[in-house]
Amino acid sequence: MDSSQQNAGAAMAAAAGSLAISGIIAIAMIVFFLWLDWKIATKAGYPGVMSLWLLVPFANLIVIILFAFSEWPVEREVRALRAGVALPPGTAMPPGTAMPPGTTLQT
Repeated sequence: MDSSQQNAGAAMAAAAGSLAISGIIAIAMIVFFLWLDWKIATKAGYPGVMSLWLLVPFANLIVIILFAFSEWPVEREVRALRAGVALPPGTAMPPGTAMPPGTTLQT
């Protein structure tokens, strides 16, 4: 084997190693950002599984728009609590239904 073949083999091995490391870093970043999105969705009151839609092209835009412009379940719950309406855990008031300020439910 001459030196040019050895150099070519060494270059290919270096390229393959670099590609493998880049792939591992990319997968780690995808997992990390999915974990972050899962936490954000959960804190907003949505199911964490909703963050998996961010992997689907065009569906990810819809999910981001939904997060940005819709009323989050957590916001509905806070509004209901401020209005004095007690909700069972895990439920949210339907959109547009709020008691007038200063009124409370009689139990």
